[in-house]
Amino acid sequence: MKIPTTCTKPWAHLLMWLAMLLIPPGARAQTQQMKTASPEPATAAMLAAFDKYEVVGLPAAHGMKDLDDFIFSLIRNPSFSEKVNDIEVECGNSLYQPLLDRYIAGEDVAFTEVRKVWRNTTVSMCGTSGFYEQFFPLVRAINQRLTPRKRLRVLAGDPPIDWDQVKDYQDVLKFGANRDANAASVMEKEVLAKRRKAFMLFGVMHLMHSQDRNAVSIYEKDYPGVTFVISDLGYFDTDSPTLSSAVLASWPIPSLARTAGTSLGDLDWSHFYPPPLMINKDECVVHNEFPKGLQRPTQRLVDAFLYLGPQDLKLLEQMPADIAVDIEYRIELRRREALPGYPAAPAGTLEEANQQTVKGAEHPIFIIPRQTRDPQAEKAAVQSCLDLKRRAH
Repeated sequence: MKIPTTCTKPWAHLLMWLAMLLIPPGARAQTQQMKTASPEPATAAMLAAFDKYEVVGLPAAHGMKDLDDFIFSLIRNPSFSEKVNDIEVECGNSLYQPLLDRYIAGEDVAFTEVRKVWRNTTVSMCGTSGFYEQFFPLVRAINQRLTPRKRLRVLAGDPPIDWDQVKDYQDVLKFGANRDANAASVMEKEVLAKRRKAFMLFGVMHLMHSQDRNAVSIYEKDYPGVTFVISDLGYFDTDSPTLSSAVLASWPIPSLARTAGTSLGDLDWSHFYPPPLMINKDECVVHNEFPKGLQRPTQRLVDAFLYLGPQDLKLLEQMPADIAVDIEYRIELRRREALPGYPAAPAGTLEEANQQTVKGAEHPIFIIPRQTRDPQAEKAAVQSCLDLKRRAH
């Protein structure tokens, strides 16, 4: 027997009202926003993005193993080399671009030589990255299966620093201060001016739209609308595992959720990452807040979010064994980080650092802390700022 519609509506409304009462207010808000996003299968969506955009940007090599594994899967896809010409990387010293070109093209270049490309950048994180340790040889191997016309080129986006000439932190700053400008210049000259297509692998802060001095915003002044920026979800929803299983479980893994016109895109960046520790160089005062450029809806900063599975089960990338046992190189890294004026000199001995590496194997989950205040780090940063001011005078 068919039940009259007029009898079912009150019960339906009552059940919905009771269900909403059982969900915490924060979870209700997130549930609503997640429903407004329309996730797509990530690989197909990203490959399709190259049909509309000249550049697709994605974070890489910042400890997020799931994200790095996705990148490996993407560039191995046969359709990738059909759509993409170049891959510009943050972890690549442009001083060695000719050497890198020969290696990626398949010429006889020793691995111990080409690894200078990512070991000798302005950022020590690059030199201990397991992602780049595999990325460059993988692209070289992919090229060996392609015709010369379709081979990929890897562009080093970091400034051409020569560590043999670096004597103190001021020398590092000369190059480090121009990291985004150098990356933008490489993209303009080697990709956009030549009407090529590029995959851009940088930390998301270098990729965002509507910023003052980051790489993408610099070249967007002359090339607006050519870049599709994708971010990971940071710590979003990591404190609501029940919500994740109820809502995100319905999303494809991996999936891409666009931000434009969604409640997810209406959130500001603090819902995804904690504010950084910043120093006012004029007064040497610590601030723990986002710059004004990030205090706006996320949809104005990035075009989509990449979802790779449960937010509270993401894996942390470990240091490769060949780097861990390369004592000479690790001593060199510590020397660089202990240069006069460096804001955060390495704490403890190399042996203590090794013990921390071993202990870290007990905790394979990638965790982004919501609170980044560190009194000792703040004190060291302030002291470094004061030292640099004294040296300048």
